Amino acid sequence: MQVILLERIERLGKMGDVVKVKPGFARNFLLPQKKALRATAENLAYFETQRTRLEAINQSHREEAEATAKRLDGQTVILLRQAGESGQLYGSVTTRDIVTALAGAGFTVERRQVNLGTPIKALGIYPIRIALHPEVPATVSVNVAKSEEEAGAQAAAAAAPPPEPLAEAEETVEKPKRRKKKAAEAPTGADTAFEAAGPEAEKTP
Repeated sequence: MQVILLERIERLGKMGDVVKVKPGFARNFLLPQKKALRATAENLAYFETQRTRLEAINQSHREEAEATAKRLDGQTVILLRQAGESGQLYGSVTTRDIVTALAGAGFTVERRQVNLGTPIKALGIYPIRIALHPEVPATVSVNVAKSEEEAGAQAAAAAAPPPEPLAEAEETVEKPKRRKKKAAEAPTGADTAFEAAGPEAEKTP
């Protein structure tokens, strides 16, 4: 299915682009969210008459998002959850939980703007991308812990500088092994002939 984008969609296109998408993606997301129109001749003509107005609205929304991003980017919210000794949560942290935590910190964010991927199911600190506007992202940290004290400890550990690498052990130089001296070789010539003669050579005339 071909649609006309009414705003920038990541990895898809910018406002005014005519793109081909899967019918399910268009029907379930782009069209009901008013992010696109079906690419018919009538809609193409309508978009051109509304382009200036739509671009002005988009610019206004972008400026608002940029102002919010300056305050939101780098913020940390703490979510207290029960967990087992292995750190696995009894349950999970979802986009709804993050939206609620951000609201408590004074930020209004919609669930569709939270790029969580899969629910959080373990203790720890997680960087979460918030799409305040198609062109204005912000990143917040979600600190999931069993208590305020543990949350503080996790934050301190994350902020601590990495340990310095251990000095390399000095290489040991192996001393060359001394070769054993070979026994003196048997003399050549007359001595050899004498040995070859055997006991008879020892008899005196």
